[in-house]
Amino acid sequence: MPKFVELWVYLSATPLFGLTATLVVYVLAQATYARLQQAAWANPVAWTVLVIAAVLLATGVPYPTYFAGAQFIHFLLGPAVVALAWPLWQRRTELRERWGRLLLAALAGGVASILSAVALGWAVDLPPEVLLSLAPKSVTAPVAMGIAEKIGGIPALAAVFAVMTGLIGALAGKYLFDLCRIPLDAAGWAARGFALGTVSHGIGAARAMQVNADAGAYAGLALGLQVVLASLLLPLVFRLF
Repeated sequence: MPKFVELWVYLSATPLFGLTATLVVYVLAQATYARLQQAAWANPVAWTVLVIAAVLLATGVPYPTYFAGAQFIHFLLGPAVVALAWPLWQRRTELRERWGRLLLAALAGGVASILSAVALGWAVDLPPEVLLSLAPKSVTAPVAMGIAEKIGGIPALAAVFAVMTGLIGALAGKYLFDLCRIPLDAAGWAARGFALGTVSHGIGAARAMQVNADAGAYAGLALGLQVVLASLLLPLVFRLF
C-alpha cells in the first residue's frame, strides 16, 4: 500500500498521469465495448469521459495537471481527422455523382440541428448568450468555440454543448435509426453515417467508423461539410439578423 500511494503521488503530480489514465481507461472501455458486441450504450468514448471526470473529482487532481499529459493524445486529433479523407478518396466516384444531393442534405441537416436547439432553448427561456452557444452544437468542438465567439456566445459553453451532442448522438443514434427502419444495406449505412456525422460530428463519426466502413466514410464527409458550412454561414446569418 505505501508503494502504491507513492506511485499515485508521483503520477498525479506529473504529466504522465493524464496520459496514463486516459490510455488505461480507454483500453478497458474499448475491451468492454467489444465484449458487449459493440452495444451502443457501452460507447468507449462516453465511458472514458465519465470515468476520467469521476477520477479527477474524487482525487482532486486539477484539470490543467491532467491535460498536461492528455495533450499528447489531443495532438493526434488533427491527424485523425485528416485520415478520414482516405475512405472518401476510396469512394470518390460515387461522391462525385451524388455531390449535389449530399450538399443539400448537409445544409438541411445543419439548419434543422441549429433551429431545433435554439428553439428548444428559447422555449425554456435560456439567456441569449446560452442560445448563441447552442447554435453550433453539431460542429466539432474547436470550430464550435470559434463560431460561438464570433456570434456572441460563450466558447467554453459551446465546447460543452458540442461534446454532449456528440456523446448523445453516438449513444442514441442506433436506436433512432432502427426506430426509423433505416435498412442495413449499402444505402442505409451511408444514410446512417451521414446523419450521425451531421448531428454528432467527430464522436458520431468515430462511432460510425467502428460499426461500418460506408457509414464511417459518409460520417466523415458530413463532419467536414458541417464544419465548412457552419463556419461560413452561421456568423453571416447572425450578423444579418
